[in-house]
Amino acid sequence: MHEDANGGGHGAESHLSGSGVHQPEFLALEREMTVLLRRARANQGEMAREVHPDLESSAYGLLVRLGESGGQRATDLAAFIGVGKATMSRQLRALEELGLVAREPDPADGRAWLVTLTPEGQERVGRVREARRARYARRLADWDRREVTELARLLHELNRGMEK
Repeated sequence: MHEDANGGGHGAESHLSGSGVHQPEFLALEREMTVLLRRARANQGEMAREVHPDLESSAYGLLVRLGESGGQRATDLAAFIGVGKATMSRQLRALEELGLVAREPDPADGRAWLVTLTPEGQERVGRVREARRARYARRLADWDRREVTELARLLHELNRGMEK
């Protein structure tokens, strides 16, 4: 068992107090991540509506994934997004009805289907992502490009660490 900085206590709480979570840098990180995530959720809803007025906010990330990765099985998409098969099936049906995705037989397994963006889905998602990058470029115009590169690198490392 470990003692905390005050010489007493055992268990999870003393472990956390000795880990630095109460240090100013971690308090600042938690505060800034909270703001960033709140803004990201709001932006995701706006971008989803830009793709299609009837698109659910949560479906935007799914469309981006399909745009980046090409055809995917519904089970793989569900695992990536972190939802169950029933939720994914319902979301894919809605996207099909909006004309944004299509299902086609998986050439590697005739029993399975791949979900792909339709040409309309590709165009709409591509347009919204390009506008999003343009907003980043405008908002970070006074940043040095090396700082933008470093921010992207650090966020990549953070995202990789969150996968563990």
